[in-house]
Amino acid sequence: MEFKRLGRTGLKVSRICLGTMTFGVQCDEAQSRAILDRAADAGVSFIDTADGYPLFGNAQTVGMTEEILGRWLEGRRNNFIVATKCFATMGPNPWDRGTSRRHILEAVDNSLRRLRTDWIDLYQLHSYDADVPLDETLEAMDALVRAGKVRYIGCSNWLAYRLARAIGRSEARGWARFDSVQPRYSLIFRQWERELFPLCAEEGIGVICFSPLAGGLLTGKYQFDQRPDADTRFGRHEFSSQMYWRTETFETVRQASDLAAELGISLPTLAIAWTLAQPAITAPIIGASRPEHLDPLLAALDTVLPPEALARLDEMSRPHRWGDATI
Repeated sequence: MEFKRLGRTGLKVSRICLGTMTFGVQCDEAQSRAILDRAADAGVSFIDTADGYPLFGNAQTVGMTEEILGRWLEGRRNNFIVATKCFATMGPNPWDRGTSRRHILEAVDNSLRRLRTDWIDLYQLHSYDADVPLDETLEAMDALVRAGKVRYIGCSNWLAYRLARAIGRSEARGWARFDSVQPRYSLIFRQWERELFPLCAEEGIGVICFSPLAGGLLTGKYQFDQRPDADTRFGRHEFSSQMYWRTETFETVRQASDLAAELGISLPTLAIAWTLAQPAITAPIIGASRPEHLDPLLAALDTVLPPEALARLDEMSRPHRWGDATI
């Protein structure tokens, strides 16, 4: 397993990060543990979760993913870098969500309890909260670092200008500043290359991208003219279809699939190998609903795409490079 520094920090993380949002609904605990075991056996030591997981859950399942991960981590916590997030609605009150000081301080303690740990390596704001003054949020995150509950802080789904403003405010006030950002990014969603990635390069911000397979579209299992199965990401989540279900997207997938066949690798391996080859990326987040789903993704670690293949991928994905950088 290769390791890479997280932005400007001294922390080194595995080049692949395991995402856990399927744990608890799509995967029961036994299946979740099997996925964790498979990733750990391959050398993956960077794990990302969130207090609001599992995806497709409800008020009764919220927090279940962290609980499953916490039980698995017992006895081996020191061997893993654990990242989690706060923002999601965690209770019935209006203050049980977002990035207010009250919610952040409460949310981190609840995550520590569910994860059965004394510290969180990387604590991230899952989304931007326009209802809370930025300084209130940043001061609360700084307090967590100073208290030793959190080692590093980051954000997810933030636009470039908001991240830049946060960095400036933290530096002006002498607070801990964001060392990572987590955007959606893949061969068919490249809009962040315009502003966010150059900002991260200049400021030493690590990029941990999620959905590098575009919700499973880059596995090649979907067809534009066929309705997705109800138990798939696109069948369950209308937002996923709104993001990707377009003719030009499927054309790029077709071309990438043809190239993968020429190279003698699977389309998922190609997609992750391309992501790893992008200089802005610290680690892509991969997920699975079965342990064997990880195998072609992990194979990307040993796959070096030739320059001519990277050039072809860049050209075929050019229509997805510029545009509105929606999350």
